[in-house]
Amino acid sequence: MMMIRATAEEDWEVLREIRLASLLDAPRAFGTTHAAAAANSEAQWRDRAAGRGPARFVLAFVDGVAIGIAGAVVSAAGELNLIAMWVKPGSRGSGAAAGLVEAVKQYAVSRGHSRVVLDVSSENLRAAAFYRKLGFAFLPVWEALESHPDITVQKMQWVSP
Repeated sequence: MMMIRATAEEDWEVLREIRLASLLDAPRAFGTTHAAAAANSEAQWRDRAAGRGPARFVLAFVDGVAIGIAGAVVSAAGELNLIAMWVKPGSRGSGAAAGLVEAVKQYAVSRGHSRVVLDVSSENLRAAAFYRKLGFAFLPVWEALESHPDITVQKMQWVSP
């Protein structure tokens, strides 16, 4: 049975493990690098897991094993951003990704945000199609991916009905 829930401080090792796995699996898909994330201290991972900081994370579990991650962070512009979205390759298509996105949407609404934004590479057709299926639409906003400036990402948004 799948369970999706927000992380707590005691989940710091699981959060670290799945985040580092995501960065190894898709090193050019995220705004940070594996090396940068791996350099974080235990205290930093504990703070992330506990939500002490700008981001809040949710994990998807099957039989107690983390299979996916997503995060939410409020940008300097006050937008709630869906970040760190990733599901283990063997669990893709299981509904975990949709569950993680829905958890971030619910978190956004519970915090008074009526919209969620994310960045996706125009080359990542599968991800773009997935987000569109979940109600996200492209905006005419493009920028370089912070961790890989040679990659251009486009902003997508979801607006609460």
